[in-house]
Amino acid sequence: MSQPSPNDSNAPFLTALRASEANTPDKRRWWKEAVVYQVYTRSFCDSDGDGIGDLPGLISRLDYLQSLGVQVIWLAPHYDSPNVDNGYDIRDYRKVDPLQGSMEDFDRLVAGLNARGMKLIVDIVANHTSDQHAWFRQSRAGRDNPYRDFYIWRDGRDSGPPNNYLSIFGGSAWERDEATGQYYLHYFAREQPDLNWENPHVREEIYSMMRFWLDRGVSGFRLDAICFLSKLSGLRDLTLAEMESLEHVYVTGPKVHDYLQEMHREVFAGRDLLTVGEAFGVPFDETPAFVEESRGEMTMVFHFEIVRLGRHDWQVQDWTIKDLKAVLRGEDTSSGPEGWLTSFLENHDNPRAVSWFGDPSPEGHGPSAKALATMLLMRRGTPYIYQGQEIGMTNIRFDGIEDFEDINAKGIWDNTVGIGKMSAKEVLSSLSKISRDNARTPMQWDGTSRAGFTSGVPWFRINPNHTDINVAQQEADPGSILNYYRRLIQLRATHQALIYGTFEDVDPDHPSVIAFTRTLEDEQFLVLINMCGEKEHYILPHGLKISEVLIDSTSAQAADVLPDLKPWQAGVYRLVPPADI
Repeated sequence: MSQPSPNDSNAPFLTALRASEANTPDKRRWWKEAVVYQVYTRSFCDSDGDGIGDLPGLISRLDYLQSLGVQVIWLAPHYDSPNVDNGYDIRDYRKVDPLQGSMEDFDRLVAGLNARGMKLIVDIVANHTSDQHAWFRQSRAGRDNPYRDFYIWRDGRDSGPPNNYLSIFGGSAWERDEATGQYYLHYFAREQPDLNWENPHVREEIYSMMRFWLDRGVSGFRLDAICFLSKLSGLRDLTLAEMESLEHVYVTGPKVHDYLQEMHREVFAGRDLLTVGEAFGVPFDETPAFVEESRGEMTMVFHFEIVRLGRHDWQVQDWTIKDLKAVLRGEDTSSGPEGWLTSFLENHDNPRAVSWFGDPSPEGHGPSAKALATMLLMRRGTPYIYQGQEIGMTNIRFDGIEDFEDINAKGIWDNTVGIGKMSAKEVLSSLSKISRDNARTPMQWDGTSRAGFTSGVPWFRINPNHTDINVAQQEADPGSILNYYRRLIQLRATHQALIYGTFEDVDPDHPSVIAFTRTLEDEQFLVLINMCGEKEHYILPHGLKISEVLIDSTSAQAADVLPDLKPWQAGVYRLVPPADI
């Protein structure tokens, strides 16, 4: 095969074809081919009427999840917790939260998934515990307690904290303990003291706990805040610039790779697991070190550049489709030649995608949700669907700070409005758009008063639009968002090119249309998405030509796809081989 010239109209096809040679059979894994569904348990399905979702409720919906076509369930923290941060403050790693059920319920969940050919991964919070954990209660009992060194304690400085560290949730990252006169470090809430990973006994306790859950049948872990484990050398003061970008400063400390490689040796090695790390704040160019298979750390990580697009910390900024495409290209190359990728647009920490990237209005809701589904599932990488995303759940309305449950939102309010730094109107406007609470409203199963989520009083408000957006309604509609997700998932499973094929943005400069190819061996597909609510006259670049429609959100036929794209039109199309054009 001759080398194409830079101006060769077939160059994208040929380049992708050669690059696909890296996807040899020995590099193919079940966790690359899977579609993962995240369950935020307390908001998914309540079985006992206490208003809080639980494991029996999840078990009752396994047939639904199987029908969606997903192969893996990612379970939010199910451990015993005071729930200051909705389960991410763990009181006992080896006990199921009584609000969610029992260990017997957990075992039934694993068995139910196995019976359906599905797998379970669980959230592991290894950076911190609850301040009610037995280790921390012992740690704060006295300076000479054997558990003192399980956490990071320091003397104060000049009648204040040991240094100027700030918490991700706002305020100082240090909390003074009156009994012992020292401060403990907490990158997140004060009720979430950071573990001291310098202590080998801490690491072994965490590894032992992880093996405990693997022995109960889980197939991997989502590793919360995993890149925060290693602290800055000497716990020095931060510069003013560093204090403006805490997530970039606190991650990738000097020993983080040592810890992750040790974790792999002690827990993951010899097991075929999905291990996905929360890489919040990790730059693209540092990502390969975490995911390249030869290094023995994790199988993949979550980047947050897409869901953080249009945000500076918690404040809303303008963004463009060209910005979005730049992120897609950056993420695609971020894993290096050996690593693997993730694809997601929603999770428990971010607003609903239709409200952020799409159009939640009655006219735009369905079309934009389908467009976003196409982008999510047709990119390279393992797709992660967040509960309710498959029916296009949207953000909820907030009229005041009293409407929020999220500890992070309340912290932002206290540190802005509370001290007179910003107006209530200004802060509420941003928080309403970006708050984690938007993702945590109860799942909308049907149009009844409690959305089919509970027979009692729900722990958090149900979105009033559940009467129009719900599973029951969309099950009955062949053209629904839900059934479009099912078709996309099946399409991905049918064509290896849509899993392992190379990704190429073939029109990076277009202001409103996303166009990329997926190529493997002799198959090449075009993914085309009109990301605006207006009709778009569009001509394919590089001489590419559509031969077959695999799926189209508007049910268009091959001859009718172009040149006029309908508002939010999206689809996957087989391309004519270059020799036939």
